[in-house]
Amino acid sequence: MQIYTGSGKGKTTAAIGLAVRAAGWGKKVIIYQFLKPPSLETGERKAISQGNLQIEILPVNAEWDMRKSFDDKAAVENTRNKIEQVCEKIAEQAKNKKYALIILDEIIFCVSKKLAKLEWLKNIIESKDDSVEIVLTGRGATNEMNELADLVTEMKEIKHPYSKNVPARKGIEY
Repeated sequence: MQIYTGSGKGKTTAAIGLAVRAAGWGKKVIIYQFLKPPSLETGERKAISQGNLQIEILPVNAEWDMRKSFDDKAAVENTRNKIEQVCEKIAEQAKNKKYALIILDEIIFCVSKKLAKLEWLKNIIESKDDSVEIVLTGRGATNEMNELADLVTEMKEIKHPYSKNVPARKGIEY
């Protein structure tokens, strides 16, 4: 089990790179994207859908706006419920070896913000077959999460264009 965490850019990018590497060796890969709803257009989704890779990329079907949704109790509850359902499905897939690599993009952030429970992740990890690799991404990994992992990489922000009010750029940040 791997974790890509920290305040710096590149967590999802690293996970997508690993997905491409695994698919290059004929391994079946699935990427679940949390808090990146279907309405959010991302470069990684476009590239994966256009490529001939054994990679599925699934946004968790809960509309979410990072600036507004935390203040909307209904949105929080709906998102939490959908994440729980998806985590149950992932645990089953990990147990049954449906995929060699399962990436849970932004799930660490979800746990840190109480949109998901650490117990849901523990269930996935404990039920998975030994041959299945799990990757968790997002800001806010705790020591307890890190203890569950075999590999932890922290992306550290040193400098970022956001600090100069440069908006997110298509093909670079999304």
